[in-house]
Amino acid sequence: MIRLKVNGQEKTFDGDPGMPLLWYLRDVAGLTGTKFGCGMTLCGACTVHQNGEAIRSCGTPMKEVAGAEITTIEGIAPLHPVQKAWMEIKVPQCGYCQTGQIMQAIALLKSNKAPSDQDIDTAMSGNLCRCGTYSRIRAAIHQAAKGIA
Repeated sequence: MIRLKVNGQEKTFDGDPGMPLLWYLRDVAGLTGTKFGCGMTLCGACTVHQNGEAIRSCGTPMKEVAGAEITTIEGIAPLHPVQKAWMEIKVPQCGYCQTGQIMQAIALLKSNKAPSDQDIDTAMSGNLCRCGTYSRIRAAIHQAAKGIA
């Protein structure tokens, strides 16, 4: 039996310990905000937080999150400064990657309150946007950093 906390709620899982966290979140917990992209931890669409750190849920087996606190996009406070900046700057186009982008950006700003362009580019490099909104993503992160400061 695997015990974990998801968005502040205690959960148990007695299925396959090798099951990716992504599929637990989407199919078992019903939290569909976390997206499936590549299934190989390369695109970042499945980004969630494990104990406050950004991870790729598609490549994280359930056995590795035993005792952990998992936060998904649904667990982020409504209108977090990153989400607010995303809307004000009009970051999304198709929007598919945005939950992973937002989760990665929140983790970045937790560890770096005033990131440079290079800091942002480095931290966000594992999150792909097929629409190419990278300049708006960077601008939104800078704006959110000001709102958090």
